[in-house]
Amino acid sequence: MAHVAVIGAGFVGLSSAYWLMRDGHQVALYEPVGAAGGASFGNAGTFANYACIPVNNPSVFRDLPRFLLSPSSPFRMRWGYLPLLAPWMGSFLLHSTRSRYTASATALSVLLSRAQAGYDDLVRDAGLAPFIRHRECLYLYSSAAAFEASQSTLDLRRRLGVQSDILGAAEIAALEPRLSPIFERGALFKGSWHLSDPAGFLRALQAYLQSRGLHIEPHAVDGLHPASDHVRVACAAGSSAYDYVALCAGVHSKTLAQQCGDHLPLEAERGYHLMYPGTTRLVSRPVGWAERGFYMTPMDQGIRVAGTVELAGLRLDKRQELLDLLHFASQRALPGLGAPSAPWLGFRPTLPDGLPVLGHSKDSARVVYAFGHQHIGLTLGGLSGSLVADLVAQRAPSLDLSRYAPSRF
Repeated sequence: MAHVAVIGAGFVGLSSAYWLMRDGHQVALYEPVGAAGGASFGNAGTFANYACIPVNNPSVFRDLPRFLLSPSSPFRMRWGYLPLLAPWMGSFLLHSTRSRYTASATALSVLLSRAQAGYDDLVRDAGLAPFIRHRECLYLYSSAAAFEASQSTLDLRRRLGVQSDILGAAEIAALEPRLSPIFERGALFKGSWHLSDPAGFLRALQAYLQSRGLHIEPHAVDGLHPASDHVRVACAAGSSAYDYVALCAGVHSKTLAQQCGDHLPLEAERGYHLMYPGTTRLVSRPVGWAERGFYMTPMDQGIRVAGTVELAGLRLDKRQELLDLLHFASQRALPGLGAPSAPWLGFRPTLPDGLPVLGHSKDSARVVYAFGHQHIGLTLGGLSGSLVADLVAQRAPSLDLSRYAPSRF
């Protein structure tokens, strides 16, 4: 039995704690604000087993100027941040060539095809089934031109094993009658589901793990110091030595990874959400609007409208025009929403090739990385946790991790 520190209490971190404890390890979880304190709190709540299309794709060469300049674009950049972002942006464009984009999509599909297995035992053991809603995600297009433009990505999804039904306007209306009748085509993705309360799911998981012996360290980690026979974890309360460390701190993993010899191009992709209380029954499943880049997901507290992408680092100020854009577009799609509450901003950890980092640090096999999951940390959390446990146990993982290794950069 080893003594393992897990840094981060999102979907990846808590799943890692589950799988490590299942192997019999003693686990301490470092997180200053508790379960779901970061990006895991405010996501769209979807188990997106179809999300194998990375943001870096050949269409950016055509669409990027329009995205940056259009007032209705779901993608924004703070121009003052561009000097700091330029190296990441250059790598992102390099990975948007067709061959590299296809390689990233294929690598994502390998992970996504195994994602459900990462949750089956965890959900059963922790009693989390009440949080799961087995309604498949509906992805919509409001014009024939938008649907036609998506054919290459839909075809690639099919080639990579993603199953979907293509719906017409009448079928969309029959499935979700309260939607505005502006959607011409849609894709219903098989095997997808969503959570009624993502933060509640994680808090319940943490409580279950604590009942099984998980130790909580309510501190932010300031330093990681690998040695030949241990890793020292430093925080404001002092430092402690562990046999292994699992770094699952999302965008905040960058500085700690540097201390372990890995200089990774990890950026913050800022995402927003609005909550519409008392509206849960307006739709029965997550509904995404392709052209507008957001989802509407029915949750216990109401419908959450989540989406948009902003590149501006870790600034805490919200961009009101993006919140206004989410409100305007969601009202157009679902007129019964009313007034929103609780605007939220979170920081998705993103790498320029669209893939997470899964593997050992450069300096020490005692430090295991699992971060950079971009939009699919919820979806890949369970699987990533099982892979962390494999790496700590020095078991051969269930899949080849070379494509996700930190050394690829």
